[in-house]
Amino acid sequence: MLRLLFILLLGLMCESAGVVLLKRGMSRVPPASAMTVSEGWRIVKSGLTNGQILLGVFFEALFFISLLVLLSGSELSLLWPLTSLSFVFATFAAIWFLNEKVSGLRWAGVVFIMIGAALISYSEHTKPVSAPPPQQTE
Repeated sequence: MLRLLFILLLGLMCESAGVVLLKRGMSRVPPASAMTVSEGWRIVKSGLTNGQILLGVFFEALFFISLLVLLSGSELSLLWPLTSLSFVFATFAAIWFLNEKVSGLRWAGVVFIMIGAALISYSEHTKPVSAPPPQQTE
């Protein structure tokens, strides 16, 4: 369980770093004036030449790799709800790195997410231990 939490926390930190970098990079790209293919292509080209966006994609890829590692050895019903902690990490990252103001209602949401993650991780400890398979005797 400690290995799972370590990889999860590392992945969530990468994911938060990724979204902060993506936000910073996209704030430098002029918004689309219309929903056209040419405007979409302009935004894609801007993203492909923006270092912060590329670094953000790199950190998001590291999160995805950690998610793949975790999915290979964990129950989905345990792991996927714990990834919601990325909202908690992103909220703190938005405050620290983007100087965003977070309302009391948003903080309440963060608290509920943390309570939900705690309940889900607690359920892993209360899960009955299955008996080992019977030995084959010859």
